[in-house]
Amino acid sequence: MTIDVFWRIPTHGEPSSHRSRKPWRGDWSPGNDSARKPGLGGGEDGTTYIDYLAEIARAAEISGFQGGLIPSFPMTDEPWVISAFLARETKTFRFMIPFQPGFLNPVVAARKTASLQRATGGRALYNIITGGGGPQQLWWGDSVPHDDRYTRTTEFLDVVRGVWKGGPFSYQGKFYQVEEAGLPYPLSEEEFPEIYFSGSSDAALASASKHADYYLSWLEPFAALRDKFSRVKERTDVLGRKIKCAVRVDIVARPTEEEAWEEIRRGFENVDPDALARFQGAGERSESVGAARQRDFRPATINSYKDLITESNIWSGFGLLRGGQTQGIVGSYEQVAERLDDLVQLGADAFILAGTPHLEEAYRVGEEVLPLVRGRPSGSAALRAVG
Repeated sequence: MTIDVFWRIPTHGEPSSHRSRKPWRGDWSPGNDSARKPGLGGGEDGTTYIDYLAEIARAAEISGFQGGLIPSFPMTDEPWVISAFLARETKTFRFMIPFQPGFLNPVVAARKTASLQRATGGRALYNIITGGGGPQQLWWGDSVPHDDRYTRTTEFLDVVRGVWKGGPFSYQGKFYQVEEAGLPYPLSEEEFPEIYFSGSSDAALASASKHADYYLSWLEPFAALRDKFSRVKERTDVLGRKIKCAVRVDIVARPTEEEAWEEIRRGFENVDPDALARFQGAGERSESVGAARQRDFRPATINSYKDLITESNIWSGFGLLRGGQTQGIVGSYEQVAERLDDLVQLGADAFILAGTPHLEEAYRVGEEVLPLVRGRPSGSAALRAVG
């Protein structure tokens, strides 16, 4: 079997390194004027933010990544639109499109996905995000309770799969009702996208077990991750299905371990004190079980970057440097590859990796780390590159 490895495309902009928040690449940083003055450094050189994303996608493509995750947050561009643009800038790069099913009609989703598959030669994938509730969920105009959101997700995917076959397909659910729908030929002949599914609650695992090809988790302490993978696989076994597992993880890899931790130290020491206080406190609460698990893995007291080292080469402070998940891998090229191998042994079949800045780090990780990842013993697994 193969191990699929994806990169992350920073549709929200990014700093030039973890060591400093400036200069900022992209046009999403408050006060940044590159939205009005195109140019990676804010100057009028004609190079736009979207050109930068294309550079990252091409760098990842030629460095051995199979494709990329196109993030979706209130402070990003729309992944469907970005994917269509980047498809013209790459040759084999696959686009993992995250979206919350409640915000899109499933028949429309099937139609637009099949159209994208037809236009790109089958390069689209889904990253299904049901949403963590709280203020951010309300930002999208969604007040459906937590477990009902996963029921809605299950129904959504029921309908997408049903109409994809060409119909006529009818469905009567709590959230969706469809009468004799179906994709027309030739859209119905396109390959159905692989589904990466996120969520840590029991309701999420129940929905993932029915529809997901890959169960996707943030990096967690290895014992906790092993337990989570076991639970979702037990559920799919009951349904007579098999599911693969994937891990989303940030990386700081350097020629030596000392250089990698120096990058972390300098980044930590540049963190705003208010941001550190929010990180240590309760912060904005949501109904997301995955986010709660990430909070539970933090130490109660943080005086140094070293306080956030939870396991060998694992650092739980990445959320301080760029938001999002907290756990990541730090070390030499060899050490990072070894930890990825550990995750493969634990049950990971795919990775979504990231590093800041994503352009340079795509080359670094692709050329220095990925060739060292051995996969499972006796050559039973190998990395699947894009080319």
